Amino acid sequence: MKHRHLMYFLALVMALIMFMPACQKKKIVSQPTAAVSAEEEAKRKAEEEARRKEMERQNAIAEETLKDEGVKETSLSGEMETERKLTERTVFQNEDIHFEFDSIILSPQAQEILRKKGQWLRENPTAAVTIEGHCDNRGTNEYNLALGDRRAYSAKMFLIDLGIEESRLQTLSFGEERPLDPMETEEAWAKNRRAHFVINE
Repeated sequence: MKHRHLMYFLALVMALIMFMPACQKKKIVSQPTAAVSAEEEAKRKAEEEARRKEMERQNAIAEETLKDEGVKETSLSGEMETERKLTERTVFQNEDIHFEFDSIILSPQAQEILRKKGQWLRENPTAAVTIEGHCDNRGTNEYNLALGDRRAYSAKMFLIDLGIEESRLQTLSFGEERPLDPMETEEAWAKNRRAHFVINE
């Protein structure tokens, strides 16, 4: 009998030992207090506000950069347009037409140059032009002055036929007085037989 009680007792002790870990206290995780939750919410809102302000700042910088680039582009475009006009003006004044010896007939090349000049005059309606007639030094001064006048007049009439107002065109003859090339050669004489165009300021 004692032996049986002893066996029960030992069995009970063993059971207690085996189940003790299961009976240990569980850790209790406390729920965040209302104060902690409010603090985290305030922190979250502050971070969102900071992000929003930074985004606004970056957008403002981007808009300012685009505006500056637009101003620069407009300025550059204006400068390029001014440069283009100056170049066209220079070409207009420096591109002469040339004539054969003792002739006032406009060659096909001279006519093409005059068409370009007519186009420029249409695009610049306030510009007026003096057409200068020039000759080589063969012949008398009086004859060359008259020939230079007829050459300038020939160019003037061609421009008028293109629709340019006569009031914007005047002629002037220098005869042989202003040679481009003073040499006594065929090449020099060919350069000097010309009509030159001056834009009146």
